Amino acid sequence: MRAKTPHARLGIMKVCRMNVSVEKLVECGLTQIQAESFAKKLLQLSAVKEEQARWEIVTTELLTPDIPFAVHELLYQQNYESARQQQSPCPASVPNVGLIQATHLAQWMNDIDVSTYEELHDWSVKHREEFIKKITETLGICFSNNPTQFCDTSEGVENVRWYTNATMNIVESCFQANDDAIALVVGDHENRLKEISYAELKASTAQVANGLKELGVVPGDRVAVAMPMTADAVAIFLGIIAAGCAVVTIADSFSASEMAVRLEITQPRWMFIQDEIIRNGKRHPLYEKIHSQKNMRAILLRASENCKIDLRTDDITWNDFLSKNNTLLYVPRKPEDETTILFSSGTTGDPKAIPWDHTTPVKSASDAYFHHDIHSGDRLCWPTNLGWMMGPWLVYAALINKATIALSQAVPTGRTFCQFVQDANITMLGLVPSLVSAWRQHDQTANLDWSSLRLFSSTGECSNANDMLWLMSRAGYCPVIEYCGGTETGGGYLTGVLTKPSVPGLFSAKAMGFSWLLLNDAGEKTSMGEVFFEPPAIGLSTRLLNRNHHDVYFAETPPGADGQL
Repeated sequence: MRAKTPHARLGIMKVCRMNVSVEKLVECGLTQIQAESFAKKLLQLSAVKEEQARWEIVTTELLTPDIPFAVHELLYQQNYESARQQQSPCPASVPNVGLIQATHLAQWMNDIDVSTYEELHDWSVKHREEFIKKITETLGICFSNNPTQFCDTSEGVENVRWYTNATMNIVESCFQANDDAIALVVGDHENRLKEISYAELKASTAQVANGLKELGVVPGDRVAVAMPMTADAVAIFLGIIAAGCAVVTIADSFSASEMAVRLEITQPRWMFIQDEIIRNGKRHPLYEKIHSQKNMRAILLRASENCKIDLRTDDITWNDFLSKNNTLLYVPRKPEDETTILFSSGTTGDPKAIPWDHTTPVKSASDAYFHHDIHSGDRLCWPTNLGWMMGPWLVYAALINKATIALSQAVPTGRTFCQFVQDANITMLGLVPSLVSAWRQHDQTANLDWSSLRLFSSTGECSNANDMLWLMSRAGYCPVIEYCGGTETGGGYLTGVLTKPSVPGLFSAKAMGFSWLLLNDAGEKTSMGEVFFEPPAIGLSTRLLNRNHHDVYFAETPPGADGQL
């Protein structure tokens, strides 16, 4: 982790000339005529001394996605020659005043009467009660009974209670948009698009919630889901939670034995599962992975009409399961009641079963609000599924912010998916860095118009700075918000903001409401060390199903420099 990044100063570096020859531009792929025109314009830019201002002109007046990336790369390096020599950050995207003023963060800085993001973040972690109250009201989080306190640490930070004495069901907060607003835009394998309104998604969610009740499932029960991220999967996810139950998320890529381990840990009453997964025209069996789980009753969804699979004796089909009652009721629950069970990777033993409760989604939605600046009407696409934390994150990040979830059944590395980004008018595209590498290697974005994008966000892997520069160049140099967190945090702790310049591959901010330290081996604050979280933070886990939470996360952990946990 690049620990110094949040404190990096994007200083003003000065050079005298954009000294790029016609011959060099031709070598990078321009025609002779193009190169001569570019060289003339670049020479004129020598009068602009400030690097960031000059780069903004270059990206808005000269560089377009159809210009060979080698030219983009050359001009980026030339523009920041002095900064690179001094190993200073080189922003590829610099927000203008109008963009900054339109962000949620600018509004909050004005409300709190601070002038920098660092001051706002400091306020958010030093005034937790006020911060949680304000973001809860801003997001329109719904309660059956209102809280008497927003952050109660009377039993210690390990046992923090959010929304004291409240009852709620977080699904209610997902349906505050207008009924006719678009909740989902879905692309099939051939990129045929279908839009689903909030009213339609709400009705589907109700059919799931009421169907579970008709099966005898009661609040507090767990119900598993193993299927791709589809419109039905979103309705199933929300319906289970609306019914007062908890979703056990099983990644559809897991083997039969990996599924068995997770089902044994959580003991769900029922399981929603698709018969097979179709990718690139190939069929991958899914339902057969649970055939040995004799006590695991399943509700089977069909990937297509072409596959004929016999049901086990106690299983039922999706169509037979769906209730005719499409009126959605939200079963009130305590804020700390389970909504979702996610799992650590399990690469070093049995996976940790990590519960999310009705407060965790507030973290996911607030990160989207602050760091991705999601507004009503935005369209969020992030290739994932419910078995990984970014699946539930995407649902809450979009719906609580009254935005649209964009789902594509195309393979994310391919041209069809990149076409979907264009056709569905995506405004925020989330990804893992290996996707960018694949797109770049095979030129999957060639001749596509990604101008609808306002930002990218990257998580899950370390970013390659040059790949991220390439990605930004495909969409008019909109920023990449690097996003580092985990299942135990409900979102990120190290990320970026749209009010600061975006440097390819680098973070620029601590997450709002989340405090952490870098400590050395002696437990002293340092600029290069190991990350330690400072609880409480909404979204941060407080328990595990199959481990002792204190032993895993707190035992043998050194206190902070001020003696804090």
